Amino acid sequence: MPESIRIDSPDGSFMAYMARPGATPAPAVVVIHEVFGVNADLRQTCDELAAQGYLAICPDLFWRVEPGLDMTDRTEAERAKALALYNAFDLDTGVADIAATIDAARRLPECSGKVGVVGYCLGGLLSYLTAARVGADAAVAYYPGNADRHIDEAKDVDSPLIVHLAEEDEYIGKPAQRQIREALADRPMVQLFSYPGCGHAFARHRGMAFDAEAAALANRRTRDFLAVYLKQA
Repeated sequence: MPESIRIDSPDGSFMAYMARPGATPAPAVVVIHEVFGVNADLRQTCDELAAQGYLAICPDLFWRVEPGLDMTDRTEAERAKALALYNAFDLDTGVADIAATIDAARRLPECSGKVGVVGYCLGGLLSYLTAARVGADAAVAYYPGNADRHIDEAKDVDSPLIVHLAEEDEYIGKPAQRQIREALADRPMVQLFSYPGCGHAFARHRGMAFDAEAAALANRRTRDFLAVYLKQA
């Protein structure tokens, strides 16, 4: 059953969407949103993870500038606003808010104690940075924009991590993809998958670039990965 919970941090408190699984205690997954906020796409992602047996929590990382933001990629005005938010977003505070959410998730009586993170676009970058700076029991980064600009942090990734890259990503060009692959190649806990013919945000529900076949494959890989690291003793 979906609900909202409050997360406390040193800077203040913020809200998060939470979907509960049918049985608890269960592992938790912190779902990290794109530049469009905690919208219908991310709520659906949480609901799907809850159906798989996870306590799914999506924190509002835009709470400092516009709490409760809920947009789509369907209009030029929304895309322009999302780009402005992306360019102004403070990654360090974002990672700190995710760390606070991970800590809050671990302390929930419904949580088994294991917590993973799954992020998309901006959230994919934050998932990668969380794996490098904070650590998680498992981390998944879908098309992490600008990860190549933080490639020096790859050496600090010790958490199990999956990276999903779209080969025709208009925001993560082939040189950047090559940098990401090369930097993560020697990290023993990292798996990287590429999706031929796909553009950025191919796994966004109802998104303009949605590719049902590629999304199903990436989501199946994510499901199997999370089950190994979060559900097994």
